[in-house]
Amino acid sequence: MRAFITGVAGPALTNEERQFLREAQPWGLIVFLRNIAGPDPLRRLIGEFRSAVGRAAPVLIDQEGGRVQRLGQPHWPSYPPGAAYGALYDRDPETGLAAARLGGRLIASDLADLGIDVDCLPLADVPVPGSDAVMGDRAYGTEPGKVAAIAGAIAEGLADGGVLPVLKHIPGHGRATADSHKRLPVVTTDRATLEATDFAAFRPLAALPLGMTAHVVFSAIDPVAPATLSAAIVGGVIRDSIGFRGLLMSDDISMGALSGSLSERTGAAIGAGCDMVLHCDGELAEMRAVAAAVPVLAGEAARRAAAALATKRPAASFDVAVSRVEFSRLMKGTWPPAEVLA
Repeated sequence: MRAFITGVAGPALTNEERQFLREAQPWGLIVFLRNIAGPDPLRRLIGEFRSAVGRAAPVLIDQEGGRVQRLGQPHWPSYPPGAAYGALYDRDPETGLAAARLGGRLIASDLADLGIDVDCLPLADVPVPGSDAVMGDRAYGTEPGKVAAIAGAIAEGLADGGVLPVLKHIPGHGRATADSHKRLPVVTTDRATLEATDFAAFRPLAALPLGMTAHVVFSAIDPVAPATLSAAIVGGVIRDSIGFRGLLMSDDISMGALSGSLSERTGAAIGAGCDMVLHCDGELAEMRAVAAAVPVLAGEAARRAAAALATKRPAASFDVAVSRVEFSRLMKGTWPPAEVLA
């Protein structure tokens, strides 16, 4: 295996992609809307991928709810944005956490049915006034303890359904004043404030098995490199201050926040301490460049990858129909109509 996660171009593998996967041996696959033509075609794609690499490799998706959900109507239920859990938590913390946990469990049921075993969720980003709308209602709130509690509940729900959670975006995208999909955000906040707010939301979640970096510059710590490419942040903040010990993957290495060739970005992310590089856009030439620049998965990165997969457990017994009714009841008055969950 090599230390990267790849996308592919469409709802079925091309012969070139199949050969690439067989030779390059990515650790996992991430799927997007362009890959989804319905339940059965998606199951076939996942089967084709695993057949090409010759193992039951992880398959990832971004299924948060709200604006970020790759699976949706008419084949799959829609789910609320993170802010809906936060609003419910403000009315009653116990109910808010129960809803978040059940939402995670229902998402896991949808994913496991397709063979998807990793969800890029939960978020522990803490937005502030004036930050870019890219986070917006994806965030659970503006208080670190609340954010961590809701994120932890969602992670529990996913894990109970046999799906591994990915904690993002470490060490925090909430203060970013730009969308890192398009350009590089720079946060000038002092370190003491960051430690007490942004970083504090991640600490209670440090035991989660998988994490994803933020393409954000924190100038008080590293005035030049974004977290993904900064040894000072990966080592000094993510590993030491936050205490995260799981497998650390980059956010999408092809995003507009980063500069340089894909080979340079990939090498810099691995050099900074990321265990794995994520490349999402499915462009074969780019996939080849990333594959050529990453190492074979070995050493501590391989140990963390194996440890992450070892935390996956069989889904507990679960009545989906009854649980959807209960979820609608919990969310009533906080998020729109029950028929969306049917």
